[in-house]
Amino acid sequence: LETLTHSEERIAELRAEEERLLAGLGTLATELSMRRREAAERLSRAIERELQDLRMEGSRFGVDFQWREDEEGVPVEAGNTEHAPRNTQHAPRLAFDTTGIDRVEFLVSPNPGEPLKPLAKIASGGETSRLMLALKAVLSRADETPTLIFDEIDQGIGGRVGATVGQKLWALTVSDQNGGIAHQVLCVTHLPQLA
Repeated sequence: LETLTHSEERIAELRAEEERLLAGLGTLATELSMRRREAAERLSRAIERELQDLRMEGSRFGVDFQWREDEEGVPVEAGNTEHAPRNTQHAPRLAFDTTGIDRVEFLVSPNPGEPLKPLAKIASGGETSRLMLALKAVLSRADETPTLIFDEIDQGIGGRVGATVGQKLWALTVSDQNGGIAHQVLCVTHLPQLA
């Protein structure tokens, strides 16, 4: 009887608690998003340096972040709406999941003067192979994955670039700190330089 009598008060308490938790989640999600954006800048510069070595001079790499509005989402403070959708007059509520509020896509411009476009849509076979090697080379410095597998990474590349790719693959196996093995690298290839 007590529960039934005070049920509306309890619902109000629970809704207030939900809003408090969503506000806290929104603050954390925004902070995570900003840190991701900073890391994306560093990642882009490092991958562009790797691409220079792989004979893709002038290529650019970028990371695109998108937020999506959702009435049931987390509120984002007005000062943090720089990247939020623009069609709201109040602090927006953004969709979220276990990974946060960001929808992330890698972008690439393989040729000088071209705009950045989604990696999945524009890279040729050889470019994709070299982009994957650049990504794995950069990310392996922070990643403790013991085994890296490259399947047909030689697709669309020739002898001179093949020798550079082979050196990059070898570099993935040696740790910078103590000269020990950092990663085991398995590679399916037809190029002797890579083998």
